[in-house]
Amino acid sequence: MEYLEFELPIKELEDQLQKCQVIGDESNVDVTEACKQIQNKLEITKKEIYKNLTPWQRVQLSRHPNRPYTLDYINAIFKDSFLELHGDRNFKDDKAMVGGLGKIGDQSFMFIGQQKGFNTKTRQYRNFGMANPEGYRKALRLMKSAEKFGIPVVTLIDTPGAYPGLEAEERGQGEAIARNILEMTRLKVPIITVIIGEGASGGALGIGIGDKVLMLENTWYSVISPESCSSILWRSW
Repeated sequence: MEYLEFELPIKELEDQLQKCQVIGDESNVDVTEACKQIQNKLEITKKEIYKNLTPWQRVQLSRHPNRPYTLDYINAIFKDSFLELHGDRNFKDDKAMVGGLGKIGDQSFMFIGQQKGFNTKTRQYRNFGMANPEGYRKALRLMKSAEKFGIPVVTLIDTPGAYPGLEAEERGQGEAIARNILEMTRLKVPIITVIIGEGASGGALGIGIGDKVLMLENTWYSVISPESCSSILWRSW
């Protein structure tokens, strides 16, 4: 479990509670009342911290390393029944954009979303959730397939933005995002969009046009990341 700086009081109390429970398990000392007091203090501390969050702390929570990512939600919803689909049929399979078919009850859904990594190796593999043009073209291919078979689309957004590299621009990053926005407005099946973490700029909009757009708590959806906005307006980042 990782903690942000403002969550350290929670960590200290959780450590105290764990030590208290260990003492109770390994000795004949009755620590029930002491553990209960720590537990109560822990719950109060959590409420105090999370009800008084600053805007920047909410941004930090949207990037929390323990926050669930797209595949975490997909695995929790579909278990082993999810069929991941790959590739844009043009260039390659973009690992930052995942998508595929799954069932909830008797209803099939096409799930599409950006995927970040959970450690250094997987973050590099997933390009930190920043999709290339082929990622957006893969997403569009899956949406068109869903439309053909009358399957609703669910998109999960969690990205610091589309990949800004030279090679991405050479392959038409702007065109790919614009094409997705256009086609999603015309799609003949329902689209539900959920921001599950960061929703930055065109990188989010490339899969962010929906009949319903929802946001989880402590997420953000903006034309620009806070750091980039600060550097432009105040040159302070």
